[in-house]
This record gives sequence, C-alpha cells and structure tokens, in this order.
Amino acid sequence: ILVTGATSIVGSLLVPMLAERNLPVICLGRTPVATSSTVSWRCFDFETALQDVPVVRGETLIHTAGLWLLPRWLDSFHGKGLRRLVAFSSTSRFTKQSSVSAEERELAHRLALAENATIESCQRLGIKWTILRPTLIYGGLHGDRNVEEIARVIRRFHMFPILGAAKGLRQPVNAKDLAMACLQVLAVPRTCDKAYNLSGGETLAYSEMVRRIFGVLGYPPMLLPVPIRVFRAAVWIARHHPRFRHLTAGMAVRMQEDLVFDHHDASVDFGYQPAPFDPTYLVRPR
Repeated sequence: ILVTGATSIVGSLLVPMLAERNLPVICLGRTPVATSSTVSWRCFDFETALQDVPVVRGETLIHTAGLWLLPRWLDSFHGKGLRRLVAFSSTSRFTKQSSVSAEERELAHRLALAENATIESCQRLGIKWTILRPTLIYGGLHGDRNVEEIARVIRRFHMFPILGAAKGLRQPVNAKDLAMACLQVLAVPRTCDKAYNLSGGETLAYSEMVRRIFGVLGYPPMLLPVPIRVFRAAVWIARHHPRFRHLTAGMAVRMQEDLVFDHHDASVDFGYQPAPFDPTYLVRPR
C-alpha cells in the first residue's frame, strides 16, 4: 500500500494502523517517517515536475495530501501497478463555493476540479477509486488547524471572539475515524467508484463546540461577540504571522452557517461509525 501525506493529520494515524495489521506500506513524501519491518519511506515531492514516481510497486494508493496534487501523477502510478485509489477531498468543496473570501472560493474550485480530474483519469486507466470528503477534522498526532487553533486562543486570552450568536451547526470528525474509514473502504468492494461525505458523530452549534473546548481546558466559557469589521482587521493583522496565514474572514462569517452533511451512505456501505466530538486530546500527552 502506498501512502501519501504520511505526516498529515490523517496519514500520521493511518500508517500505524496499517503497520499493526502487518500490511506492507511505502510512504511517499518530502518528510521522512519512522520505518519498520513493514513501513518504508521514499522521498517524493508531488509539486516538483522534474521527477518521476519512485521505483516502487503498489496496487493501492491512499492519498491524504492535497487532492489537486494527484491527477497529473496517476498515469505514472498506474504504470507502477496502481489499481485501487482512496483519496481525500473535503466538504469545503461545497461550503466555500460562495465564501466572502476569494481564497476560500478558489479552494472550493480547486477541489471540484481535482475531484473531476481524478475520476476522469481513473476511469480512463481502469483504476477503482473512492473519494472521501471529511467535515471539520480534529485530533491527529501532529495537531490540527481547527480545534487546536481555538484552544490556542483560549489558552492565551482566556476568551474567544465570535460573530453574532455563532449558532451555525458543525460536525467535527476525529482524524482517527477517518484513518479507520480508509481501512474499512479497502475491505468493501462496493465502495469502488463512489464519493462519500464523512461527518462526525455529533452535530452541535459552533458556540457549543467552543464551550466544550473551554471546559476541557479548565476555563469558564467566555465568548466575546465581535463585529465583522473587527474580525476582518484582526485576520489581516494575524496573517502577517506564518502560523496564521491560513486564516480568512470567511471563517468568522461561517460561524453563523450550518455546515452539515449526511454520512448515511458511508455507514451503510462500509460501516462508518464516527465518535461524538471529544476534545479531551487537548490535555492528553501525545
């Protein structure tokens, strides 16, 4: 099994799961990973055109890196024996189409194009494909940019700014449930040539999600309503720091929007059963 994004939020959990099952794994990426009797690593940069796929053989590829990086490499992977693909996209393909942020609209467009290009290439090459679209991901071995960003603000300021009542609904999905979904998909042939939305096991308001994080961190919940113009100014300032370049004003606006997706098809087809939202990992040693 070939795995890309082995150090990503999902990939970092997936590789140990594969190793525990004694499945031979080759991780492809720029960052070295810990190797073992069943796990090896090959240096490969999807963004560098002046190279080819390493000399490896693999019938299955689990792609947890950016989906837009994949389509132009599928011919090469097919030449190395690829016949089965599981790749991650995101429900952002739908939720960010009409965002107030041009960057977010561009991301939604890139994801849509990447999904279409991936499917078309797989159909042409005879590769069986499955695309997984998670909602808001949290957890993982190396942190996340969703729940942990909220926790970082709370730890520093003992408060959290919100837009309006922040009643938009969320379905946070644990990265370990997504890693397990990869194994479940590979074991069920009827998941071939399908795309699945993978939401978390609990639906709650954005404000309630933030309150849960306050509780885990041991602080009384203090949610401070802030006008959108103040949010925009704060985001503009924060983006000058490398850690916060991914922030956009659209994140604040979406606090009022319901971002809810049904994972019924995934439950029926391959037994997907995500857990309720559990931010206690924020205070547990990794």
